[in-house]
Amino acid sequence: MIIQDRLKSIPIILGSKSPRRKELLKSMDLNFSIEVRETDESFDPELKAIEIVKHIAEAKLAAFNEPSYYDKLIICADTIVVDHNFAVIGKPKDEAEAKEVIAGLSENDHKVYTAVAIKYQDQVCSFVEETKVWFNKLSTEEINYYVDHYHPLDKAGSYGIQEWIGRIAIERIEGSYENVIGLPTARLQKELKKMFGI
Repeated sequence: MIIQDRLKSIPIILGSKSPRRKELLKSMDLNFSIEVRETDESFDPELKAIEIVKHIAEAKLAAFNEPSYYDKLIICADTIVVDHNFAVIGKPKDEAEAKEVIAGLSENDHKVYTAVAIKYQDQVCSFVEETKVWFNKLSTEEINYYVDHYHPLDKAGSYGIQEWIGRIAIERIEGSYENVIGLPTARLQKELKKMFGI
């Protein structure tokens, strides 16, 4: 039996409004509904990046603690980007900031961390996946073109690897490509199998 068959009888909830996470989970051949709960995403600035992203994913999961969710599989996630100077990069506040962020990523490497928190009945699991990304040198015109045409204001790190910029700017990546998009599907499959004893 594969995990996809085992989960057919279990209601699955994706606790994320990200269209990219929705597409990735769908590509795993899992049937699910989407439900987003209000979550306090504040964190202690003294925390390391890996602790921040895990804290936020676990806070999203904690919002589903009512008894009505006990027999449902809940999947929550959060993604952050850390530049080569170890600064955490969230979503840009406007297009000017997005251009500034991408200029900083140009000709440098950065890390993308996605934390996933999952719960079913009394079992809870959370993990963080890391992917390292290297950008080629980008001209101001290329940066402006990307931001003006793709408006990446809803993306950590100010870019989507699956978009135009990912085709022309990525020199190489080390780790999961899907992790950079927002959900490390291979690792999620592995953790679900472990959780359900498959």
